[in-house]
Amino acid sequence: MCFVGWEEIFGEIACSVQKTSRPKCVICLDVYHGVDTDSIHEAIERYLGPAAVIHTTDMLKSMADIGEMVYPFVTDDQVFGKMNDLEMVDFFDTDELERAREQIRSIASGTVVVYGEGAALFADADLLVYADLARWEIQKRMKRGIVGNFGMENADDQFALKYKQGYFLDWRVFDRHKLLFFDKIDFFIDACQEDEPKMVDAQLYQQGLDEAVRRPFRVVPFFDPGPWGGQWLKEVADLDRGEVNYAWGFDCVPEENSLLFKFGECIFELPAINLVLTRPRQLLGKHVYGLFGAEFPIRFDFLDTMDGGNLSLQVHPTRQYIKEHFGMDYTQDESYYFLEAGDDACVYLGTRKDVKAADMIADLEKAQGGLADFDAEKYVNKMPVKKHDHILIPAGTIHCSGKNAVVLEISATPYIFTFKLWDWGRLGLDGKPRPINIEHGKKVIDWGRDEDWVKENLFNNVEQISVNGHSMEESTGLFNTQFIETRRHWFDSKVTHYTNGNLNVVNLVEGDEAVVESPDGLFEPYVIHYAETFIVPANVPSYTIAPSGASVGGKCATLKAYVRK
Repeated sequence: MCFVGWEEIFGEIACSVQKTSRPKCVICLDVYHGVDTDSIHEAIERYLGPAAVIHTTDMLKSMADIGEMVYPFVTDDQVFGKMNDLEMVDFFDTDELERAREQIRSIASGTVVVYGEGAALFADADLLVYADLARWEIQKRMKRGIVGNFGMENADDQFALKYKQGYFLDWRVFDRHKLLFFDKIDFFIDACQEDEPKMVDAQLYQQGLDEAVRRPFRVVPFFDPGPWGGQWLKEVADLDRGEVNYAWGFDCVPEENSLLFKFGECIFELPAINLVLTRPRQLLGKHVYGLFGAEFPIRFDFLDTMDGGNLSLQVHPTRQYIKEHFGMDYTQDESYYFLEAGDDACVYLGTRKDVKAADMIADLEKAQGGLADFDAEKYVNKMPVKKHDHILIPAGTIHCSGKNAVVLEISATPYIFTFKLWDWGRLGLDGKPRPINIEHGKKVIDWGRDEDWVKENLFNNVEQISVNGHSMEESTGLFNTQFIETRRHWFDSKVTHYTNGNLNVVNLVEGDEAVVESPDGLFEPYVIHYAETFIVPANVPSYTIAPSGASVGGKCATLKAYVRK
């Protein structure tokens, strides 16, 4: 059963308290940072009538002490920080935490409620409740200026700075924290909609996670405008036509996407990362889990420049550089698969022949200083592209997509490590210049990747694997230094795929509709549509994909990604 609204939620919690038949009951209501704790406090007082209420943030260290503690990970950089090894308890004043614990122990009877971030640290709860939030919802609240960073009074700061601290610090700490007691939680609260919280008991929630790794599924996509954004996503994803544009469509980024579970008539939203963290072997498979641990290593997203502009000219760090400077174990190798392309669509990839590194860097720095425009075509190889071209972009390769195209970006998951070299002299949507990272970028550019090398190694590196009367399988990448393999299947009838115990991520890149089925009846048929990405857990032994609906009788194509063995 799903409980909707604070009255129903705390009514069920009150019933659970009564069932304990104890003179004293300690409730710990822990939350992910960004959850609206003011409304929780109000509901506690209104519906529970507790003997005592303790708000965890009253026991935090001072903001100055927290700032000093987190500085090595947050740094002064506008965009980048370093991964941290902090724990939730590190944010609390040791003496204050112990005093709160003693206060809880000293109360002889009645209901004691501890609520807020880190509540599970304060007592061995008789009832443990967790209110959760997907990272995309946190980001929306950050943009509205109602959420800052944990332990800081910075809700009014620039979004980019708050996001950086969330990415490198807060979200890592909170994920580690909830894993410590995840299997002890009695109730989970969906706090994604501020005016309509929902709660289910842990048994139902855990059953939902178990079911998710037995079948294909989609995460909830999210979209964001940008200075180069286009108009295609508005139509294909049926988005707000009043928005200026949509640059990004995040269709498979489980760190930040959410999942939807249906319990009866109730739609319950939860962070997709919870599935990754708690069911990694079933979702990822033994091989991927052995390489990456409980991290989802494959990312699918859209870059829409249709009737928009060029992306920034950029480069991604090498594996050695990202480890040394940012504490990441692997880097943002990626590729561009062109879902749509106008007549003038192009990609900038690698350098022109005989480019001198010093000259190019000098001109980039002059442009950044406002002394001149940067002549990208003088230094960077520019190539026309068409629909279904696949461009491979190993780390260290200068690149960007041009205007009037839609890219399905397939990449490794460390997704914010983009060193912008030139942004075409434009401002961001906030009217301010976007951060440029020439100092980082010049240290990782592979100057050997000129136009000849790029054409031979990175442009439509397609190899036919198999063909019959109704289907053709091709390997389209990625480059041999990248851990992701991509396979394209063209088909007009049912095609069988085998996961071999390995996570698959798939997008329908041609055709209106297809149906995904289990040859053994292990899951219900699952319909997907053009440009939709879906995840096939390693636990699923095999699945078929066939044209469906308007696509029956026509040709479809999927692009599948998995981690190479």
